[in-house]
Amino acid sequence: MDNISVMAMLFAIVCLGFVAARLGYMGGEFDRRLSALVVDITSPALILSSTMGDSQPDRELILPLLAISVVSYIVLTGAAILLSRVLTHSESERGVIGFALLFGNVGFIGYPVVATLFGHEAVFYAAILNVVNTLWVFTVGRVLITGGRLRSSFRWRVLLSPSMVAAYLGMAIVALDISNVSHVVSTPLTMVGNITVPAALMIIGSSMGQLPLRQMLGNRLVFSVAMLRLFFLPVLLLPLCSALGFAPLVVSVNTVILAMPVATFGTIFCLRYGRDATLMTELTFITTLLSIATIPIVALLL
Repeated sequence: MDNISVMAMLFAIVCLGFVAARLGYMGGEFDRRLSALVVDITSPALILSSTMGDSQPDRELILPLLAISVVSYIVLTGAAILLSRVLTHSESERGVIGFALLFGNVGFIGYPVVATLFGHEAVFYAAILNVVNTLWVFTVGRVLITGGRLRSSFRWRVLLSPSMVAAYLGMAIVALDISNVSHVVSTPLTMVGNITVPAALMIIGSSMGQLPLRQMLGNRLVFSVAMLRLFFLPVLLLPLCSALGFAPLVVSVNTVILAMPVATFGTIFCLRYGRDATLMTELTFITTLLSIATIPIVALLL
């Protein structure tokens, strides 16, 4: 199955959430509770289950994958903060735009796309990259969404959130080459983790279902952020990572991961922390739609 088909199927789930909201099955308090379930339970299960397959990635690529991810997110953090100030004068929008530029949908859309482009084993490489992504989402990402400063709003307990603990354990499993995890453990984690993708995508669709049609079509700001997120930032990082001496496979997988549409956690965090999710939902919707075309283009450049 090609990556266009994968993106189309995932987008269909978003549309299902949209219809469910219009019919009254989703929305309001239900969406907030489901968001909490995804953040605190199903997503940690997904992170852990992604490291408990029958095969492990090449151990020699583990550290390079972690290193390239750290380099990428350091560069992207600076770019996101700078560009958000250039793109808007609204303080309330800067955090949302910064989050959108910084975080792609690694765990939900990145895994199937990477598997399609590079083979099933590459899902494990994406999982390693997702360790750093998860760390950034629950630290820098939280600061951006809540509107606080890193020093004033950062809380060390964030590093002990369910998703962060799952990331630590997953990294240890991969690094230590633990491949004999009992099916009694791995199977339930996989089953619960599999809830994450449809639930998160339906939450996005439900949020869209509560927007006027005009807002769903986006505007100049939304499309500017979308093109930076999906194409220009990943492509600009491509030669930088290559120049730093990372292996071609490491650079390729990292570039594709960076070219994902806006992370669904953006909408979920807005709901969780009582922020207006309108702009984030627009960005997530438009980037998810456009990524059907941009991901194949980025893949051709590798």
